[in-house]
Amino acid sequence: MSRVKRGVIHTKKRKKVIRLAKGFRGGRSKLFTQASDALKKSLSTSYKDRRKRKRDFRKLWIIRINAAVRERGVSYSEFIRGMRKANINLNRKVLSELAIHNPQEFTRLVEEVKENSQASLTTTLQ
Repeated sequence: MSRVKRGVIHTKKRKKVIRLAKGFRGGRSKLFTQASDALKKSLSTSYKDRRKRKRDFRKLWIIRINAAVRERGVSYSEFIRGMRKANINLNRKVLSELAIHNPQEFTRLVEEVKENSQASLTTTLQ
């Protein structure tokens, strides 16, 4: 059996790793082993943080909505429950943007939710 020489493949693999590690500091961008380790770490953290970013934005939207509805005399939980009862299907991102950029519309929405929750409360008491 003849001997297989992997020079081309070996070099391509190493060049690929070094190219992907471009911009890292020191030996992490120049030396294959350090670059390979840094690349594994950076790819795993970037994957993890893409998921974390979704959680962080949801928290931010909830904080913004809570602040906006408390200014209008309702708590966040009451507002969300009223939205469900009024069958208004807006996600938290849209509600947050509405509270920031269109406060008049947001106030109308809060008033509508208040009226609807008052109406549902009186019907359940009767």
